Amino acid sequence: MQIVRQVLILASFVAFSFAALAQDATYVGSDTCIDCHTEAAQDWSGSHHAGAWTAATADNISADFNGTSFELRGLQARFRIAEDGTHHVEVTEPDGATRDYPVHSVIGVEPLQQYILETEPGRLQSFDIVWDTEQGGWFHLYPASDLSPRDGLHWSGSYKNWNARCAACHATGFQKRYDLRTDSYASTQVEFGVGCEACHGPGSTHVDWAETGAQTMAPSNFGFSMDFTDKQATVELCATCHSRREAHLDGNPIPGTPYHDAYNLSLLREGLYESDGQILDEVFVYGSFLQSKMYAKGVGCLDCHQPHSATRIVEGNAVCSQCHNPAGNPDYPSLTLGEYDSPEHHFHPMGSDGAQCKNCHMVERVYMGNDWRTDHSFRIPRPDLASQTGAPDACTTCHTEKTADWAAAQIEDWYPGAKNRGPHYGVVLASGRENAVAASEDLIALALDTEMPSIVRATALSLLERAGSFTAADDVAPLLADPDPLIRAAATRPQRAADIELRVKRLFPLLSDERRNVRIEAARSLLDVPPSAFADSETTAYQNALQDWRTTISTRLDFPETHLQLAGIAMTNRDFESAVRAFRQSVTLDPQRVDAWVMMVRIGAALGASNDDLRQLLLEALDANPNDPDLQAMLAQVPAASSPSRVLPRQ
Repeated sequence: MQIVRQVLILASFVAFSFAALAQDATYVGSDTCIDCHTEAAQDWSGSHHAGAWTAATADNISADFNGTSFELRGLQARFRIAEDGTHHVEVTEPDGATRDYPVHSVIGVEPLQQYILETEPGRLQSFDIVWDTEQGGWFHLYPASDLSPRDGLHWSGSYKNWNARCAACHATGFQKRYDLRTDSYASTQVEFGVGCEACHGPGSTHVDWAETGAQTMAPSNFGFSMDFTDKQATVELCATCHSRREAHLDGNPIPGTPYHDAYNLSLLREGLYESDGQILDEVFVYGSFLQSKMYAKGVGCLDCHQPHSATRIVEGNAVCSQCHNPAGNPDYPSLTLGEYDSPEHHFHPMGSDGAQCKNCHMVERVYMGNDWRTDHSFRIPRPDLASQTGAPDACTTCHTEKTADWAAAQIEDWYPGAKNRGPHYGVVLASGRENAVAASEDLIALALDTEMPSIVRATALSLLERAGSFTAADDVAPLLADPDPLIRAAATRPQRAADIELRVKRLFPLLSDERRNVRIEAARSLLDVPPSAFADSETTAYQNALQDWRTTISTRLDFPETHLQLAGIAMTNRDFESAVRAFRQSVTLDPQRVDAWVMMVRIGAALGASNDDLRQLLLEALDANPNDPDLQAMLAQVPAASSPSRVLPRQ
């Protein structure tokens, strides 16, 4: 089966492809920039961007390493400073195994600081015991967890791997450089932290121009790849890190790369967002901001945040009242003028928590133990929808002793018959999550509603895929030509319910779309189409789009979920041996992938594996997942004693 094989071959070429993106410009490092841009450098030097990832020096480490320790359910960590001044963590696992790790590097500034440990050459892992920089003291990020080192969610497991999961957003010019054959990393970066070139782009062309004494005409964007006069491009630049997404490239894209060329944005799906789009898991702002009226009216990140210090341009309600005031803001003429920072609007005493704009319109959630993040959808509180969506509301987040019905009645009293309490997309999305078939008409209407945020419409399209409705595929087919690539990509999914000939006809133009993510989604939606269904011209476009996808997959071969995806491709093509190998790689990286174990057993049984081999596989699965009822039930159904076979790969 060619796709899986070609993905593995492509992995060795990804680093070259990334370098080619930089064209002629190269990185020079933030120290080079500081010599001329002193004011910007001063703002940046103390920022969370500069401190996103730093060397393990005494100046950078906030925690007390002077013989302190932390213990939780048999896990012990002892923190010390060696005679040579290096910082160390001695970790004893619940099984008694002890190992001493020098601290490799430091993550973050406040309100917590985390430490990177190198568990083997090049493999960096983010340790789960962190330092509270505000209150002092160690705490565990996941105090309810009780994980063995064999668990993928253990601090040393694949999901806590720094190279794969985190480093690209904490470094400048990062390349992961993972080798599947050796299961090892040779990662590189231009510098730790989010430096100047992480946002502006490689600076060598700019430096060359500046060193001529600026006697020649300045090159485009003064030699940088990023154009900050383009507000949409600036928002997308910030979103490269401040979003929940799946990367299409290895490491950092060159700043200025269109977002949908570099990433597949996570939609408003279960586990990440509440049904009405409020933040639930850590989604890093962008998906929330896309829902806001502010984004729809052209507000950008730099309207509220300083570009170099990354702090707010003013503090408190003043950041909101720079626009929301009786005079308005000429940059945004559609503003409703009024006095918002007053009890006449918020009905709370001035200076109280209830008088703070963010507490009503940017509800906070806490992540990583003590790090409070605000919801950037800037939504109007809707406690009247709580019974329909199951989502929380801003009012009872503070008034915990009250009910959503109480809050709804209070708002009705303050704002009788307000226009902002009309139908809300959250009701449709909640219904679609519960039963996409029953909600399909409402989901279609939501997807077609151009007044709704694109991420909401794209989410409706993704829910329609579950319905598997030919009628829905027809109704939303016009969205395949939508101007927003997020909509075009999502619109490919319901087309999987259309017959093959119609699906090929509709999706063929998207195979050559200007945005990589759209091309990939179109190719994925055609995977089960036999080659004979394509005309010669269509075959070329299809293979080119598949190449985009293969390249993308090859950058994520250290993700267990990638191998599940490869197994699914192999299953679609009835290449069951490749599917079993991909499932095996998935459980090698994450032994708790019960679905992969189950599929290996089922495929093995279908291919004629012996009962002994099936029992052995199930015992291996149960060793990693001893209490799983599905695996236990399958083992009970397999008779003992039979002839061995070689259908199934062994660990």
